[in-house]
Amino acid sequence: MGKLKLECLDKKIKVRKLAKAVYKTLGQTANFKAEIVFQDAEQMQFLNNTTRGVDNITDVLSYPSMCGIRGKILTPNECKTELEGKYIFLGSIVLCDQKIIEQANELGHSEQREREYLIVHGLMHLFDYDHLNETDKKEMRELEKAVMKMLYPKEEE
Repeated sequence: MGKLKLECLDKKIKVRKLAKAVYKTLGQTANFKAEIVFQDAEQMQFLNNTTRGVDNITDVLSYPSMCGIRGKILTPNECKTELEGKYIFLGSIVLCDQKIIEQANELGHSEQREREYLIVHGLMHLFDYDHLNETDKKEMRELEKAVMKMLYPKEEE
């Protein structure tokens, strides 16, 4: 059995339980790695504008290293160009603390819970899930809900 390793050099965040929940929910068996980066609001707006053409501050951006992998159980042999040692590199997730704080306050939950949800959301994008149409959105949201239920089992639906 493999694992999902999340690396964040910007700050110390606890994501081991979250990584296990995503890994289990998606039924993966290989070793995976992704990076988490934090940017300020100005840099986040710049990234959103230059990479997506949306000139607004956003909460999370995902930069996957692979496409066409949604719903697949991946093996190192299928992902040789993305291997970093024994890990398959999934890509990068960029988060904005300012938006995390704002949204946590708006939604009435902790900054940690908001950050964790956005990391889960970003990881779903790295595993090639998206929300561009209603069918895909429903599939992605169900997976996110399953992970969040593992992390916060006492939350109301």
